[in-house]
Amino acid sequence: MEKKQSFHVAVVGATGAVGEQMLNTLEKHNFPIGKLSLLSSKRSAGKTILFKGEEVTVQEATPESFEGVDIALFSAGGSVSKALAPEAAKRGAIVVDNTSAFRMDPNVPLVVPEVNEKDLLEHNGIIANPNCSTIQMVVALEPLRQAYGLKRVIVSTYQAVSGAGASAIEELNEQAQAALNGEEVKTNILPVKSGEKHYQIAFNAIPQIDVFEENGFTYEEMKMINETKKIMHMPELEVAATCVRLPVVAGHSESVYVEVEKEGVTVDEIRALLADAEGIVLQDNPAEQLYPMPLYATGKEEVFVGRIRKDLNNDKGFHLWVVSDNLLKGAAWNSVQIAERLIKLGLV
Repeated sequence: MEKKQSFHVAVVGATGAVGEQMLNTLEKHNFPIGKLSLLSSKRSAGKTILFKGEEVTVQEATPESFEGVDIALFSAGGSVSKALAPEAAKRGAIVVDNTSAFRMDPNVPLVVPEVNEKDLLEHNGIIANPNCSTIQMVVALEPLRQAYGLKRVIVSTYQAVSGAGASAIEELNEQAQAALNGEEVKTNILPVKSGEKHYQIAFNAIPQIDVFEENGFTYEEMKMINETKKIMHMPELEVAATCVRLPVVAGHSESVYVEVEKEGVTVDEIRALLADAEGIVLQDNPAEQLYPMPLYATGKEEVFVGRIRKDLNNDKGFHLWVVSDNLLKGAAWNSVQIAERLIKLGLV
């Protein structure tokens, strides 16, 4: 069979923050697009978006929109994915879904290419893109898992407001301005837009992302716990998470404590391992004050790792600081990367 040279790609949620990044990433990587369909809600249909110098009109997403589509990148919210992703798959498209709709579905692979590319071979038309905070952590942990084994992971996150959408960025900017001007600070979105209570994020830290579960963990924390186990095929892995929203526009940061299974591992060995790992940039030189920061990771596709230390009480315990752009590696780039691997593996 002759190998296909270009593909009909659909982007669902093309006018949103992640959709915009997906289009930028497709263009930047010169993805082999023969035809591009930009799809959105009825409200956004009719808008035009510039792609490779040409104006493309946004259409309303319907089941029929996916006729002839090879790859459909979804980032328009879970309810849209639940309604339309199966319709797209039914029409022969491979869906890469950036919502939580299918992540824990046992029939849907949850993929970070640097970690579990082989799971793409098991897809049934839909592939799930993990949560942004999970993606960067597993990229940093996978080289350690392969070399030394993993026993326990405890993570505290410092997450940017862009993870809650463009309106949360706007609210942060307005609140900061109002607070500096001594004016009333209005709160409408964080921690959870649909929640009864809202708190100021400007000059604050909110230890709640998404709603609380009965066990006292938030939905975001449980996503990190469950998705890590699924991606790594390690249901027995001990994982705990505390997820915190900070007044940072873009780039999630994570303090990760990890216990490996092998004895006698050194910090230098871990540094060397991560310096060579795919998708990772090592920034770890305390003497030069070199370590990852979200401000400098924004706009970059890699996962940045630094502040690597051996735990003072546990010979098998290590601490890492992991930073990445939540809209790129955490969403758009991971989705496009999955699409690239589908082509490489001859699955599309």
